[in-house]
Amino acid sequence: MNSNLQGKRILLADDHAVVRLGFRMLLEGAGATVVAEADSGESAVRIYAETNPDVVVMDVSMPGIGGLAALERLLAWEPKARVLILSAHNDDIVPVRALRLGACGYLCKRAAPEEFLRAVGQVAGNRRYLDPELAQSVALAQLSCSANPVEALTEKELAVFLKLAEGRSVNDVAADFCLSPSTVGTHLYHIKQKLNVQNAAELTLVAVRNGLIEA
Repeated sequence: MNSNLQGKRILLADDHAVVRLGFRMLLEGAGATVVAEADSGESAVRIYAETNPDVVVMDVSMPGIGGLAALERLLAWEPKARVLILSAHNDDIVPVRALRLGACGYLCKRAAPEEFLRAVGQVAGNRRYLDPELAQSVALAQLSCSANPVEALTEKELAVFLKLAEGRSVNDVAADFCLSPSTVGTHLYHIKQKLNVQNAAELTLVAVRNGLIEA
């Protein structure tokens, strides 16, 4: 049993109910309490304010604003929030951004159950955690940020880029982020300039090549 988790209060944010159930069973088996579950970034921020958990376990890819923008919102509201970010993708761009934004830890969802519990335990104990399989590539990415054009995107541009690369329309993204379509259009213009792409298909290709979305 992970003694770091005994009595800890956890908020789970993932849009897949079966994933949340698996995490809940693991955490409760280790002595933690899952105080609430959220299926979007927006609801995670709202529920955090209502429940004040010890740790938020948050997936990157969720409907609406998604995990990174929710992390940014949450930490703007409560800088002491302890957040473990999860992703199904094995890239180094998202973990670098997540840690830079203030996440306490980052884990790839392909990790073993005991590694998941270790990660939550570390974050619950107010320590940093980085998926050992990603540690080297993340360290290298932080040393050479200029090597990847995606690194040149601002936080807002990266969030918009991920949504557009998934095939969402400018109007969809505007609604998700409570922005005007023209503001999203401006972000898209800057994204295309920085990534040197012409259209939506090329945007998706860049995201797939960087391991940010599944092919």
